[in-house]
Amino acid sequence: MFFCAISGEPPQDPVVSSKSGHVYEKRLIHKYISENGTDPITGEKLEESDLVSVKASPNAAAPRLPTHSSIPALLTALQNEWDALTLETFALKQQYNSTRQELSYSLYAQDAASRVVARLMRERDAAREALANVQASMGLEPSAAPSGDVEMVEESATEGILPEDVVAQIEETYQALSAVRKKRKAPAEYATPAQVKTFTPKHTIPSLHSASPAGITSIAVSAANPSQFLTGGNDKIVQLYDRSTDKVLASLKGHTKKVNHVALRERDGQSTLLLSGGADKIARVWSHDSASGEYIPRSTIKTHKGEVSGLAVHPTSNLLVLSSLDKTYSLHDLANFSQIYRSPASEEAFSSMAIHPDGTLIGVGTPTSTIQIFDIRSGAIAATLTPADGAPFTVNSLSFSENGYHLLAPNSVSSLGVWDLRKQKIGHSIPLGEGFNINKVAYDFSAQLLGVAGSEGLRVYAHKTWEELVRFEEGGEVSTFAYGAHSKEIWGASGRDVRIWGVPE
Repeated sequence: MFFCAISGEPPQDPVVSSKSGHVYEKRLIHKYISENGTDPITGEKLEESDLVSVKASPNAAAPRLPTHSSIPALLTALQNEWDALTLETFALKQQYNSTRQELSYSLYAQDAASRVVARLMRERDAAREALANVQASMGLEPSAAPSGDVEMVEESATEGILPEDVVAQIEETYQALSAVRKKRKAPAEYATPAQVKTFTPKHTIPSLHSASPAGITSIAVSAANPSQFLTGGNDKIVQLYDRSTDKVLASLKGHTKKVNHVALRERDGQSTLLLSGGADKIARVWSHDSASGEYIPRSTIKTHKGEVSGLAVHPTSNLLVLSSLDKTYSLHDLANFSQIYRSPASEEAFSSMAIHPDGTLIGVGTPTSTIQIFDIRSGAIAATLTPADGAPFTVNSLSFSENGYHLLAPNSVSSLGVWDLRKQKIGHSIPLGEGFNINKVAYDFSAQLLGVAGSEGLRVYAHKTWEELVRFEEGGEVSTFAYGAHSKEIWGASGRDVRIWGVPE
């Protein structure tokens, strides 16, 4: 006899997964697949077509149900209740394991903090004793010691400028990157506009995240492992997926509302960090644990009082930058996850954010059509970009060109503007059509391509000539997209699917 891997009970209608070999009750695994699209035990992508029915022997067939008119209906109702309870119990077990991991880290951090506080108290007492001895030797009356511990008030991070060591680090990065950028040419290995014209659909990864509420809101492709990508969804989950193995590597919970932005921090010699910011006003950080092979929570950032509207890793790779609808942006140290700086409240909310490739400027969009450029070293406004008069709109996406001279952003409800940062005015405007609502804009690393995703699909244009190279509309609305390795692929999210376009093989 075998048992269902979800309920632990002998299955009435057993099926076995052709991928993992686990046995399930047919109605339970169908419900789980419709909601999650993965194997509940291994996390691999699983579809109903991957299930094989197990044919039971007629001698071992279950007894027939009574034929009384009311009892079968009652049994069916009880069975449905049991199924729902079983699925809920399974979900609670998974949530319990995740909570245990977070609690373990919190207890470790609390123990470390207690040790630090104890050491500081010993040093304080020793200093007081030494001061009393000095005063006694000089014939001075010892001053009265405070009756209790000194209250440690949290310093406001909205005043002043960045610490000198952080400014020096940003300045050093700026000098190194800007020196290379002055004579920069498009890398030869990157896709050319002529190649992009030949892009066709290559692969579709269906049914990521939960079906309710459905939808992928953000995507980031790994530079170190080009087959891996990170997604955030309306289901409050962050997923790391490997295209080469067709497997979910990590399904990370913790957000209480939809995930707005995701990013990866990949740096030689350091652990890869998975970063996310959500509508629940918080940002989360996970890192890879070499011992368990899993991604564990490292930090929960609760700096902002409004929805996190922007998240990016600074070119130094040591800083995380966040923007929020609470009208502020903040910087955080990715070494110890401490807050370094939080800007004073602006007059307008920040609806989007991007970092200049040299690392000294940060651009934020607003719900009133304007773009503010801040000098990240001093926190001062370096420029304010306002498009020509027209209907007000929300600047919901920004992207700096890798050459450092241009900024891509919506300049009306249905058009795309390319700002010349040297002249602080729009150099070119690309109309998209009255029915096109912009979701995401982005330059590629070569600065030859610029893309826009929206309600009518994805379009890619050539920089300088502004020629439309290709458009993809087969999947309907594209909520977000990212460029693959050397821009030879483009990854876009439509609903729960991730579609990949590239050069035909």
